Amino acid sequence: MAHTPRLPWAGMAFLLETIRLGLSNLRLHALRSVLTSLGIILGVAAVILMVAIGEGNKQAAIRDIQALGARNIIVRSQRPPESSSVGTERRSFVARFGLEDADWNRLKQAVADASHMVPLKAFGAEISRGSRRTTSQVFGTTPELLDVLNLRVAVGGRYLVPEDQDGHNRVAVIGSAVADQFFPLDNPLGQSIRIDDGIFQVVGVLEPVGLAGGAGVALVGRDLNLDVHIPLSTGRMEFSDTVYRRVSGSFSGEETRYSEIYIEAPQTDRVLPMSERVRRVITMGHEDAGDVAMIVPWELLANVERTTFAMNLLLTAIAAISLLVGGIGIMNIMLASVIERTREIGIRRAMGATRRHVIAQFLVETGTLSAAGGVLGILLGVGLSLAVDRILPWVLTLPFIQRYIETEITFEASITLWSVVVSFTVAAATGIIFGIYPAILASRQDPIEALRHE
Repeated sequence: MAHTPRLPWAGMAFLLETIRLGLSNLRLHALRSVLTSLGIILGVAAVILMVAIGEGNKQAAIRDIQALGARNIIVRSQRPPESSSVGTERRSFVARFGLEDADWNRLKQAVADASHMVPLKAFGAEISRGSRRTTSQVFGTTPELLDVLNLRVAVGGRYLVPEDQDGHNRVAVIGSAVADQFFPLDNPLGQSIRIDDGIFQVVGVLEPVGLAGGAGVALVGRDLNLDVHIPLSTGRMEFSDTVYRRVSGSFSGEETRYSEIYIEAPQTDRVLPMSERVRRVITMGHEDAGDVAMIVPWELLANVERTTFAMNLLLTAIAAISLLVGGIGIMNIMLASVIERTREIGIRRAMGATRRHVIAQFLVETGTLSAAGGVLGILLGVGLSLAVDRILPWVLTLPFIQRYIETEITFEASITLWSVVVSFTVAAATGIIFGIYPAILASRQDPIEALRHE
């Protein structure tokens, strides 16, 4: 008896029929299928959301650091610990500390190759205009600060110029928040403000600087929008180096020659070598004093990259637990389905289905559940990320919300392609991996015993 060869398309047709049966079973138990894939949906959504928040915060921190000037080295005077004996005090309530003229001269020699070296001196000043008054942040500085800090002046105004410095001119460039407070309805340009007992003419308004929170304020230590800039020479002439503050009904004074010094390296690859020279100079003049600190935004930029990478891994690992739970749920449901469909498996085997066909049917079901869960999880994760990035900031500005929030809270979310691809791939693989054991168990059913199953 001649053997009749099996047509290739016959096996393909049987496989397609197997896939159709698997999908049909999922549709037959639609609610169970959705609930089974819920863990996958939530896991994928959590991965995308967590990574998006981490990436958004990273980008915000990087923007803040870059806005300060990635090539800058910041040397800052700071009040030393109470136990430290820095310098001598003229009076018991006046503390003298921080950067001196000797430090400035040593730094100029040590970093003669710097693009800019800009001093800032804070003056204890009360700003007033008419009935409005406030204690603000008045700094004496030089025109180079505009470029070093990447500041911009609003249209129509100007920044400090060398003529202001040379002529000890009483001019001021005010921050956007100061302009809003003192000139809510008027154009500040050409107007006058009182700084302590001196009258200064407003010649420019700084455009808003987005450093009111996050890494920016940590580096600068203040909101730049509240700054007032005057020529350093004018500040030296008009005000004392001593800043007095009233605390609990008594006055205390702090005396510093320079509040900050900004040193700009010519290129980013020279920031770290130059910072080492600056560190040696500062250590030489203030060893163990604790009254001078140095900040290098370029170093912080690298730290942000490393920290964000580690946080993304941690957040992804935590979110992946939901994927694991979802995979376990799929395996549990499919094991129950094997028992439930024992007779069906027996009938298929009796009709010529092989063990491979049975395995394929169950893997089609688990793969479809996990893939569909992955797609729905991506949609949910993207939707939540957009809500965090665009809707949540608006919600936090609502009056009844702000009553319960004392500090500024910012959220940013940035969806990354790799998190979407990785989470979907892991989700699909999870369904298949956790579906292998139930599929093999189903394929090992004895056809005769399966047909006897009630």
